[in-house]
Amino acid sequence: MCGWVHRKRDLGGFAFLELRDREGVVQVMIDPGAAPEAGAAAKEVRPEFVVRVEGIVASRGENVNPKIPTGQVEVHARNLEILSRSKPVPFPMEDQIDALETTRLGFRYLDLRRPALQRIMMLRAKAARVAREALAERGFLEFETPILTRSTPEGARDYLVPSRISPGSFYALPQSPQLFKQLLMVAGFDRYFQLCRCFRDEDLRADRQPEFTQIDLEMSFVAADDVMAVTDELLARVFRDTIGFEVPRPIPRLTYADAIRRFGVDNPDVRYGLELIDVGDVLGKTEARFLREPFEAGGRIAALRIAGATFSRKELDELNEVVKPYGAKGVANAKLAGGAWQGGLAKFLGGEPGAAFAQRTGAADGDLVLVVADADPDTASTAAGRLRQHLARRLGLVKDASWGFTWVTEFPMFERDAATKRWAAKHHPFTQPLREDAGLLESDPGKVRAQAYDVVVNGVEVGGGSIRTHEPELQGRVFRALGMDEAEAQRRFGFLLEALAHGAPPHGGLALGFDRLVMFLAGTDSIRDVIAFPKTTRAACLMTGAPAEVDEAQLKELGLAYKGSRGGSPES
Repeated sequence: MCGWVHRKRDLGGFAFLELRDREGVVQVMIDPGAAPEAGAAAKEVRPEFVVRVEGIVASRGENVNPKIPTGQVEVHARNLEILSRSKPVPFPMEDQIDALETTRLGFRYLDLRRPALQRIMMLRAKAARVAREALAERGFLEFETPILTRSTPEGARDYLVPSRISPGSFYALPQSPQLFKQLLMVAGFDRYFQLCRCFRDEDLRADRQPEFTQIDLEMSFVAADDVMAVTDELLARVFRDTIGFEVPRPIPRLTYADAIRRFGVDNPDVRYGLELIDVGDVLGKTEARFLREPFEAGGRIAALRIAGATFSRKELDELNEVVKPYGAKGVANAKLAGGAWQGGLAKFLGGEPGAAFAQRTGAADGDLVLVVADADPDTASTAAGRLRQHLARRLGLVKDASWGFTWVTEFPMFERDAATKRWAAKHHPFTQPLREDAGLLESDPGKVRAQAYDVVVNGVEVGGGSIRTHEPELQGRVFRALGMDEAEAQRRFGFLLEALAHGAPPHGGLALGFDRLVMFLAGTDSIRDVIAFPKTTRAACLMTGAPAEVDEAQLKELGLAYKGSRGGSPES
């Protein structure tokens, strides 16, 4: 056997080693009397030394260790060879440690020795294998698409790679294989998939990485229902074959409009109720100015009913801070007690308004109703939705072992870009509008719905896709709605438009965030736990020191010069 020394103990002249590899731990007993050379070597051994052991498997008798699968046996060593020595390590190779994450990431090769992370990495490998098998069985062909490609900036910033051979020109690392997989459909390959690496130079959050992996697929001659059905089966297979969970099928579906109306967000957590209730027509006509004005401006007034809730005045005031980051001014409240309303809204809920409010919200004695209002319906919805999520955590509505799957469909095709004041694609500009909405592309783009769909697990979007625009004329209309004239469209996407003009089949697809998916399967809340060599939230690799300076000679060869102070912080 070969492996790493996990622990060493000396008892009554005998040495006991716990030998560890990725499969687990086994105890090795060394009797210096029976194996003098092994006994001498054992005196030198320290934790994390790499050793080779030859011996006899024997029963541990009454000294069984039920905590490990090999706990009924041990190996009586005849030979012990030290293959490699180790310096003292900065943290133990245990499941639970108190080392700082910066220390762990700086010594990631040691962090990956810990059994907890080794189990996650093996789970990740199994999930990838299962996904490949499931798609191959359905006739999907695995392709590799280029890593060095053309910059077609949409959404996040591209990572750019300077070309030495063409000075002043740049490749871009792909944000996704979107255009290449569409071209494969034009080429006639019907069903494509890839576990691909993608790169986005964006401001990072806890669940984002500058480079990530997705399960990417595309299909020809399909409608949205077909893509979602294949994805249902793929997710079911991966969950069943890795953690033994049966995903309910078909996965339930919500339109975007229903998701916003009921949950306030487009990635709803459907594991619990606490849905939003529209009360604009009830409260918008009262004397409460902070409710009447948003209602008259065409805004939204949303309520949340909490059965039998007890909140202190301080706790109710703290809820205002939950919604303010999302643009709402605060949270109003009312509690039904003894048939009468109490709280901040009570003075506006006498008589008929109070009765109508109770009927609309379904409030019973002892229930608390919280209200969020804003003249911008999106602001009110988002703030109320985030309040819902906060309350669910505070009230313990989310069960650790529960799962909630849903599709969200019919997204808006466009959204306003706050910086440019122009329409921007909600997903990407290659998504096909709903046929019944295509006539609004020129007259009212904001009302156009897309044949787009996201799959959401426990309130987190784990994948999304769309039916693509395969007709060059319609694609041109979409580009024009985005403020892109024909010359710009040709400059940026001429190769796609040319391909679509050569007999493109109707097609659509989807990409699943593989890292996020494995994060769910592993039951961890950090995406860095499921990536072998992750970056920090500042897009840095603490182990290798990347990003790092390069020699002036390298820059000169690329025709580049660096302006400003080198080696500064990301803010400098």
